[in-house]
Amino acid sequence: MTDPIEMMGYAAAALTTLSFLPQVFKTWASGSARDLSLGMLLAFFAGVDLWLVYGLAIGDGPLAAANGVTAALVASLLFLKLREMARDRNRARAG
Repeated sequence: MTDPIEMMGYAAAALTTLSFLPQVFKTWASGSARDLSLGMLLAFFAGVDLWLVYGLAIGDGPLAAANGVTAALVASLLFLKLREMARDRNRARAG
């Protein structure tokens, strides 16, 4: 059986990671990432990646799992943000 402290870590990881899902769904559904800050997304992505590496380095499953999933979610928002920025630049040039 899993240690209760480790289970608490997985529960915390699930809650914090899942709390990010509504933003991802809203952004995908609306097709707009205009209101998201590129600086925040880049800093958050870098921080989550560092937490992922740290979790892997110390062998902490909940920490690594949560930050791996969160990194993927943030990467999807970064993709949408950068795609939208490129579209806006192209429209401005054509316009």
